[in-house]
Amino acid sequence: MFKFVANLTFLFNEVPFIQRFKAAKKAGFKYVEFMFPYDYDLDEIKDQLEKNDLQLILFNLPVGNWDLDDRGLAVDPKFKLKFNEGVQSAIDIALKLDVKKLNCLVGNKCDSYPDNETWDNLVDNIRYAASELHKYNIDLMIESINHYDMPKFYLNTTNQVFDLINAVDRPNVYLQYDVYHASREGEDHSLILKNHFNKIGHIQVADTPERTQPGTGLVNYEFIFKELEDNNYSGYLSMEYKPSPNTIESLDWLNKFGYEL
Repeated sequence: MFKFVANLTFLFNEVPFIQRFKAAKKAGFKYVEFMFPYDYDLDEIKDQLEKNDLQLILFNLPVGNWDLDDRGLAVDPKFKLKFNEGVQSAIDIALKLDVKKLNCLVGNKCDSYPDNETWDNLVDNIRYAASELHKYNIDLMIESINHYDMPKFYLNTTNQVFDLINAVDRPNVYLQYDVYHASREGEDHSLILKNHFNKIGHIQVADTPERTQPGTGLVNYEFIFKELEDNNYSGYLSMEYKPSPNTIESLDWLNKFGYEL
């Protein structure tokens, strides 16, 4: 049985953010995640997690100013100090909220430096983050983002992520396998699961092309779920989709595939 996670950035948008914890609990979830904790009252989040008996599984490292199109700090050499500070800030929050996985959005392509310099900077930054997280038994996820949704993002494919993971060569660095992004890039899910299963640290699901719940689009989720079951996947499976028509009704996809919370 998969451990299903409600991504509170996407699900339960019918209510304000802080009320989504209670809504997730009422719907039957035991696990939640969201993109960024940095602008919220952490004591209030901790209180909501405890009151609703929820475990926070994952959030992202700081990315800069999202509203100004920042999508991560790891690539651009001019953000090196800011990236390091962000790692420490994320660790402090992870320890407070008992989180064991952090995801890194590496950032947009940087034209101000030669390609080899940005690559070397990225590898060095991810090594730093991995080493710092390892001190506290926290794993680091690396995620690719499709070029349709984020045309400037540095890592668009799973193979690019694994080029980075192999270059970094740290035991606590894993792929955050986002099925939606991989599908939008036309990637072969059978090859991802066959060749990289042991380095998948976290999974997020949504269908293509509308990023709604599984079973509403083009992704062959029957195959993906069967492969995960056959390989005894014991990690988390996060619902990072745009619920249609609303969150509660969207959860019917679980019944269609024979699952329950």
